[in-house]
Formats: sequence, structure tokens, C-alpha cells
Amino acid sequence: MAERTTAWILPKASSGEKGPGEIRQEEITLPEMGPEHCLVESVYGCWEGNMSHAIDRKPVDVAGQRGEDYVVLGNAGVVRVLQVGDKVTTVKKGQFAVLFCIGEWDKWGYPIKIFGYDAPGTIGLLAERTILHQMQVIPIPDNSRYTLKQWAAFSLRYITAWSNWQQAYGCWRVQMTLEDCPSPYVWGWGGGVTWAELTLARFYGAQVTMISGNPRRLRAIARSGMNAVDRRAFPHLDYDSAKYRGDPEYKASYLESERIFLRTVQEETDGVGVSIFLDYVGSPVTRATVKSLSRQGVVATAGWKEGMKIQHIRAIECIERHTHVHTHYARYPQGRAAVRFAENTGWMPDDTVDMDVYDFSEIPQLHADYNEGRTHSYFPIYEINKP
Repeated sequence: MAERTTAWILPKASSGEKGPGEIRQEEITLPEMGPEHCLVESVYGCWEGNMSHAIDRKPVDVAGQRGEDYVVLGNAGVVRVLQVGDKVTTVKKGQFAVLFCIGEWDKWGYPIKIFGYDAPGTIGLLAERTILHQMQVIPIPDNSRYTLKQWAAFSLRYITAWSNWQQAYGCWRVQMTLEDCPSPYVWGWGGGVTWAELTLARFYGAQVTMISGNPRRLRAIARSGMNAVDRRAFPHLDYDSAKYRGDPEYKASYLESERIFLRTVQEETDGVGVSIFLDYVGSPVTRATVKSLSRQGVVATAGWKEGMKIQHIRAIECIERHTHVHTHYARYPQGRAAVRFAENTGWMPDDTVDMDVYDFSEIPQLHADYNEGRTHSYFPIYEINKP
């Protein structure tokens, strides 16, 4: 008999419907288990930007794109394994595991679509129980030093950061050896992935800086030992090409903010510029990001928060020998390596600092708080089942 569970569903947009969707709680039927699948109980989830994008139907109606009547979101968190198929070797019954949110992958194991988001037929962690392929779970080390909430926060953002950093740092070192530059300047703006990647960069000897306009987050950045730059010092750094061409007042205010930002970069990098810039914001800041790079500099991202489309002048990028790195989550061996590294080194979100925790019944409130900037943590957690 098919397994039933309670979930928060996001229906597809009806014909002609515009604007955000609305999630609601319903009982759903899970798909059948195969020999390489596990039945799991969701324990903790971590709210991700893609979940809000999906509910807001920006840029797409995910359920409609998947050709389904509804979707169940949730692609980061921790699960408890309840049953395993005959061919499952990655986890055992009773283990806690990190969700590895690959949904569809190519023949080399790189993700094409993401579980609990755009991969058809997947049921995310906004369900009390779900079915996972054995390549979608990474066991948490036995007797881990870290809490399940920390591992839930780690799940998507830190693994994304691990894969992106490997590629970005590798590109930097192809042109700039340890002898050339033993301690690169690594800057970033964005959210939890940026935080994770900058803290990872410190293990490689980088001098790291994170930008934020949120006072509470600025204090957390400083407490972590990173250099904090207050974005409020350049409040109009929000590039819009149409306004830039047609609105002289907008252009003047933008250029003043850009001037202050670039001056800050020069002051904080001894006039060299940023070696590796982690830009998880997107088009409003990309112009300034690229201008801030050093020669041989790298700009890297695995997503966007405020804009997908960017422009740059290819001749300048060639002359400056800039590298643009784009990644999409990670492949399974990278996820396993990231978990081992975290357990061994302490590369992990601190659960004693600013970790918002919501009850499963409060999911609509969590979405609203996230959209309105009322979640102070980079890692908003929701509890589905008691661990």
C-alpha cells in the first residue's frame, strides 16, 4: 500500500493567474520505493532562496514547468532513514543523513535539475516523509560533534560553496601561484552560500571580506573573524542599464556609490583589487563586482538573488585575464568530501549564533519573514519531526 504523508504543497498557477502562489497543507501519496531508494522522515529543513522564488513564481511557475498539479518544495536539511531498498549501500536504516539535493544528473554526476525544486516527481522536505534515491543522502558521521540543526544548515549552502570554491580557487591558482600570491583577497556578497564559501576560503589562507547592510549580520561577520564591509556606505549601488541611460539623477547617485565602493576595495586590498569575488547577488552589482577585480581575478557564482542577466565588455575581460566561474550545486563525491572536511575541521555554521528556528506549522510565516528580511540568520531552520 502506498505511503501517505502530510506536506505543504504549492499548486500550479491556474490559467491566466498572475503573481505569487500560496502554499497549503494537505495529505499526499508518496511514490513507490525502488531497490535504490529510501523512505525517510524529514527532521530539520533549511529555508532556501529557491523556495521563496518558487512560491513567488519568479522566474517561473515550477509546478507548471514540471507538468504537475503541485510541488512539494524543500531541498536542504536532515532526514532519518526509516527503510532502505535492497540495493542501497550509501546509508543504513536508522541513520541520520544530510539531504544531497541532486534531482537529475548527467553521466559525470553533475546536477541538471534539483530535488525538491525543478526535478519532476520529487517531494521535498516540506513533507513529513519522502522517498529519496541513495545518491540523495549522505550519512552524518557517527557521534558527530555538530547538531542536526547545523547539518541541516550545511546541507545545500555549504556543499554548493565547496564545489564552487574548488573551481574558483583552482582557476585563480592556474594563473597566480602560491609564490605569486600566497594570501589572495576573497570578497563576497549574498547570503548563506557566500558565508560558507568565505569561511572555507580562510582554510586556504585567504584574506576574506563579506559585505552586508544588515547590522546584526555585520556583527556576526565580525565575530566570525571575517572583515565586514557595510553596504549602507554605498546605498545606490543597484545598476539598471535603462535608468543609467535615461535618468541623469539616478546615474549620478549610482556612480557616486560605485566610486565609494571601488575606493573601499582599493583601501582594503592595498590597491591590488579583489582576487576572487563571490557574487551571489547578480545583475544589480555585477558591474561593480567586475570593476573591483584584480588582474587575473576570478568572479564566481552558483546562483543569483536579485538578477540573472549580466553584461560585460569582452575586450576588457580578456586584457585583464579575468575568469568567470559558474557552478550548479555539486556532484555526490564532492558532497561526501565536504561532509568529511566539515566534521574534521569545524567548517560549519555556528548554532549558537542567530539561527532562527520555526515550527512546521509556521512555514507560511517563515516564507513571509524571509521575503521581508525579518529572518536575521543566513540559515533559517524549520523543524518537521522531533529528532
